[in-house]
Amino acid sequence: MPEGHTLHALAGRVDAAFAGTAVRFSSPQGRFAGSAAALDGARVEGAEAHGKHLAIRVEGARVVHVHLGLFGRFSVRRHRRVDRGEAPTDLPLTGQVRLRMVNRTHVGDLRGPIVCELVTDDGWEEVRSGLGADPLREERLPDAVLARLARSRRAVGAVLMDQGLVAGVGNVYRAELLHRHGLDPHTPAREVPQRVVHELWDDLVRLMPLGVRTGRILVADDDVERARTLLADGGTGRVRPAYAVYRRHGRTCPRCGGTVVKETMAGRNLFWCPGCQR
Repeated sequence: MPEGHTLHALAGRVDAAFAGTAVRFSSPQGRFAGSAAALDGARVEGAEAHGKHLAIRVEGARVVHVHLGLFGRFSVRRHRRVDRGEAPTDLPLTGQVRLRMVNRTHVGDLRGPIVCELVTDDGWEEVRSGLGADPLREERLPDAVLARLARSRRAVGAVLMDQGLVAGVGNVYRAELLHRHGLDPHTPAREVPQRVVHELWDDLVRLMPLGVRTGRILVADDDVERARTLLADGGTGRVRPAYAVYRRHGRTCPRCGGTVVKETMAGRNLFWCPGCQR
């Protein structure tokens, strides 16, 4: 499932392609046909993300709310056919397109989301109110979240995947940050010192914007430094990430020489090192 940085990057692409323009909305697959017809020709005001949720704001206090889930994809690309007066339905289609957005320069195709719905501004705010703190939206960990963590008996490895507490964190950030801080994923959240909780949050605030810019989940210090150097030189900053534990089960931990293991926690594969995460 795409992690939060991927959705924030997608929101930026949708915003750059469609904000401030009249957009032809359609649903070639048909499952969003009624809402697409209601939106067709309306002006898109912009796009934003919160955690793993995308919101496309449309004039008239309307919002297209999207959650990609495990298999959803939303491609945004340039085209030239509409400049020649061709209708959006004449553009080539690949796969089952739930939502198509077209203006004079770009086409956006949404496939396979678990959520694609038209809501009001208030409806989107209701969705957001049920989501946790997003490290890409808030530099400081909210006191309310900190208080909930201090009371929780749940394992910290499960809490990090709870989108109602921390929005946008997925499997890779969970595994690598817990290893980075030497935390056993099974530790009850309330037993993690507040200092360490703030350090975890600060790491997310520092690293996830780099993920937005590069399209890579970079955690290792060397990878982060290389990417920032490449970005400063005008490059994409896309380096191949080196992970300590993620998908390295059965292999040697680079810190302690122990064996990385894999188990299931919060419905997802968890990778960690019992040798140094204590």
